[in-house]
Formats: sequence, structure tokens, C-alpha cells
Amino acid sequence: MLQKTDERLSIRRKCDLLHIKRSGLYYEPKELNEAYLALQEELMKRIDYWHTKHPYLGSRKLVVKLQQEGYRVCRKTVRRLMEKMGIHAIYPKANLSRRNFKEAIVPYLLRNYKAEFPNHVWSIDITYIPMKRSHMYLTALIDWRSRKIVGTYLSDTLDTASVIHAVREAVTTHGLPAILNSDQGSQFTSEEYKQLLRDLHIRQSMDGKSRWADNIMIERWFRSLKVEQLYPNEYESPRELRRLVSRYVEEYNTIRPHEALGYHTPSEVYNGCFSASAVDIA
Repeated sequence: MLQKTDERLSIRRKCDLLHIKRSGLYYEPKELNEAYLALQEELMKRIDYWHTKHPYLGSRKLVVKLQQEGYRVCRKTVRRLMEKMGIHAIYPKANLSRRNFKEAIVPYLLRNYKAEFPNHVWSIDITYIPMKRSHMYLTALIDWRSRKIVGTYLSDTLDTASVIHAVREAVTTHGLPAILNSDQGSQFTSEEYKQLLRDLHIRQSMDGKSRWADNIMIERWFRSLKVEQLYPNEYESPRELRRLVSRYVEEYNTIRPHEALGYHTPSEVYNGCFSASAVDIA
């Protein structure tokens, strides 16, 4: 009897009783086709190219550049892809990286601050890396005093786990920094990341709001990596990408002299500060 009564109820009445929208009964999710996914990856590669070449370009001007290249794209799409890539225009403005509540933000500790020795101050950040049919994200850490890259980690996701892994690997290899600076992205405001730094007794610092230049050292290194190593070379797999990144880090740390370091290499300055014959860059 109950079954017959149920059969007599209209679909509208059933939805009312269950407190659901009638349109949901007829919706069939569609899988994104390969052509659409390929276009998204292509757009992100071009956004990354123009962002690396001219990091001050915002979504409005990036739309113009993409349209000039023949892409039919709107600002909403470009802003969505920039958010997915974790990038924002580098000029004085509010940070567009997704972040947690205001209570999760910690102060910037490094204004007018000079790192006196290696492992005094590190910076950490994440950048988007295009691939032939997909993309990866590179987390990197740099030592302020020596400009040595002390850690890198490649991942196919933009998440906190990748950041935590990169920090643990860097600390295992190079020891503990006194201060670790980042932007206000959600990975760095997460409780997991903050707890890691507390457990390791590392003081956490974050870029101030509208202070894009606070973490500029690692941003410049990302730009050099892409312009000098990744864009001129072909790589189709994560393994090949890791090899290119590792090669560049090795050359950057051990072969390239830096004018700001008195034409010493980052590794010479980093290792020299721990030896009796410390390299003088003062």
C-alpha cells in the first residue's frame, strides 16, 4: 500500500519532501574532453610565459596578450587559471593567493633585516612549471646570506604536503634555519605547516600585505630557472624535468659567480662561513 502511494507522488512532491532541487534529478555530469583539457594546459603555459617575462602583468593585460596570439579567452578564465597556477601579478597590490583566515597570518620579521650567516634566514615559495601535456609545481628554498638553493621538490599538486616535504628534506640536508619566510598562500597559513615550524623551533615570517618584494629573492631565482633552463629545453616527463632542475641547481650553487657575493658562488659562501677560512663578502 505504501509503495502504491509512493508511486502516485509526483516528482515535484518527492523533491519537496526530500528537500532537494528537482533539476538535480536530471543533471548528468559531463566529463571534460581531451581537447578542452589540452587547451587549458596550453593557456596556462602561455600565461606562465608572459608572467615570467613580464611579472607585473595582471589578468586584464594577460587577456590582451593571449587574444593577440589568437586565443579566444576572457578575463574570468585567465583569473581562474592564474589562481589554479598559484601566481599573481608582481606589483604593489593585495596578494591574490588563496589564504586562510586573518588569524593564520603571522608578522613579517625581516624588514630592514640583514642575514649575518648561512641558515640565518631562508625563503620558501612555489612556482608553476609547464609540461607538454600537463604541469608540475616546484617548491624551492633559498638561503638569504649565500643565495644557495637549499631545497627543491617537484609535485603535480599545489598542496601543503609538498611544502612540508620540501622543508623536511632541506632541514635534513642543511640543518635548521633561524627564520623561514614565505608569502601568505594557503599552504603557508595551514596549521600543518605552522606546526611543523613550531616543532622544529623555526621562527615563521610572512610577506606583509601588498608587499610583493618581501620574498623577491626566490621569485628572481624562479625566473632565472625558467628563462635559462626550462624554456630553451624540451622535457616530456617528470623525470626529465627533475633532471633539468637538479642540473640547474647544481650549476647555480657551485659554478656561477655572483656579483652580490663578491663573485663567489653560493656554495663557496655557504660552506666558507662554516670553515676557518671563511669567504669574505662583507
